[in-house]
Amino acid sequence: MISNFLSFILGLIEGLTEFLPISSTAHLLVAEKILAIKSNHFTNFYTIFIQLGAISAVPVLYFKRLIKSIKIYIFIILSFIPAAIFGVLFDDFLESLFSGYWFIVGSWFLGGIILLYIDKWLKPNESKIQLEDDLNPFNAIKIGLFQCLAMIPGVSRSGASIVGGRITGLSHKNAVEFSFLLGMPTILGASCKKLLDYKDEIHTFIQPDYIISLSIGFFVSFIVAFLTIRWMVNFVSTNGFKVFGYYRIITAVILALYLVWN
Repeated sequence: MISNFLSFILGLIEGLTEFLPISSTAHLLVAEKILAIKSNHFTNFYTIFIQLGAISAVPVLYFKRLIKSIKIYIFIILSFIPAAIFGVLFDDFLESLFSGYWFIVGSWFLGGIILLYIDKWLKPNESKIQLEDDLNPFNAIKIGLFQCLAMIPGVSRSGASIVGGRITGLSHKNAVEFSFLLGMPTILGASCKKLLDYKDEIHTFIQPDYIISLSIGFFVSFIVAFLTIRWMVNFVSTNGFKVFGYYRIITAVILALYLVWN
């Protein structure tokens, strides 16, 4: 059982980190350790459930684009295919192979270095071309392959797909927005796959106390993700990704010190 206060905190963390290139899963794992939240079937179910709250903010924000553009659906599906294939084949294996808090430290640090220098490695591209006209099928698949790196704990899904978008030539704004849109089938698919693991226990999670905790986490993550997405697009278009690189490196160092002292 997760208290209402802790449910609020975890929903806040999920909403803030799901669409930033800093790994929401890693943040939730570290938060659960620091807050002494015991890992069990309900906490695992809870984590998956609040991710659905965060991703629900995307179709709300991009509703007009999603009902007007058929082409964007084609690119989203093409980018999702690699994650669907690799997710079914290797997701559980990679989670078991690359696990532990020290691995998160390494992933945060290495990802931070990449974000610090990606704008130096790649020429600035602030094209005003619409995302649908700035992509092609081959690049959509390439972005999907980059997103597969997020199956390794500590590697951000949004970060991996944003880097893939920048490498394929998308502008900051278009790379970020496509990462958000690609998150819809990816997170929904991964969540449904994992929720099936708890199909025999779901009836125990719909008791009043559990529902309150789940509802708080879901709606907090939705609201915070909604605000984060709106902020992220404007911020990255102006400032690039360097600040997230510094954040990942500093957080990696802090986590390393915490692990050493505890």
